[in-house]
Amino acid sequence: MTSSSILTPLKDLKVAKHQIPAYGLTPNTSIQNKPLLVYKEAFKQGTSAAQIEEHLRGIGEVEPAWRYTMYSTSHFHSTSHELLCISTGSARLCFGHEDNPSNITPTVSAGDVIVVPAGVAHRLLDDIEGGFEMVGSYPKGKSWDMCYGKKGEEKKIKEIEKLGWWKRDPVFGDEGPALEV
Repeated sequence: MTSSSILTPLKDLKVAKHQIPAYGLTPNTSIQNKPLLVYKEAFKQGTSAAQIEEHLRGIGEVEPAWRYTMYSTSHFHSTSHELLCISTGSARLCFGHEDNPSNITPTVSAGDVIVVPAGVAHRLLDDIEGGFEMVGSYPKGKSWDMCYGKKGEEKKIKEIEKLGWWKRDPVFGDEGPALEV
């Protein structure tokens, strides 16, 4: 399969955009005002984790870092945005912190992609079928940290202001939803 044959054409892509207000010491999208993006079925059914990784490396904006499920504890990153490509299964996730009345809890499945801005809390609520797995990636040259919205993290949270945004859409390249926000 060629790289373009595993992607849904941009013209057919459905994208949900979510601005999530800060909650306590969890900044969510309040610092950079870049939305959480969910690309539904960006990768066609049957696309493997290895094919996703190869495609992402070819675009060149991110470096795939791991294959895993999502932690069941709300956390966020202050040093990097994150790209999550669902490779297997389906799950209900929480973005914005489970106690935040403005959180969102989408159900995602293999082929979906989530662009998680730095500062947006996320966690697994339910692995629906068992075996839920994602390819997690970060912008080239960035390393990720773990923050939990606790006292003592204020300095890290402030650093989110300095992060740049994507130069290219991490999935589609020179065009794409991440460049339209």
